[in-house]
Amino acid sequence: MNGLAFFDTNVLVYADDASSPEKQGRVIALVAEHLRRGTAVVSLQVLQEYYVAATRKLGVAPEVAQRKVEILARARVVRFEASDVIAAIELHRLTQISFWDALIVHAARAAGVQALYSEDLQSGAVLGGVRVVNPFAS
Repeated sequence: MNGLAFFDTNVLVYADDASSPEKQGRVIALVAEHLRRGTAVVSLQVLQEYYVAATRKLGVAPEVAQRKVEILARARVVRFEASDVIAAIELHRLTQISFWDALIVHAARAAGVQALYSEDLQSGAVLGGVRVVNPFAS
């Protein structure tokens, strides 16, 4: 678990999903360890998406979701400029992944992470120089 790790929204929401206790436990432990080590990375996009998914899809109380966003914001937070959006568009065009996933990959790349934890992208793939890791794959 050495090096920086970027957390995609689709992984973080499992921390609040009691219907998947194994995934929930795995995410809580993984995020807590990376926060403790100072190696956790997220983007503003992830913080926004997490809040919306937690409150709308999982029914987390807004004040609880806000507190969790405050905790996640202790990680390194990637913020974008217009040039980053253009770079993500280019990545989207070259890799055929969705534009929103390209923004995530570009944020991870910009942060210089060793691993991008995501369930949506193909585990083991290297996109834009970033290795995708599905934390739930056996």
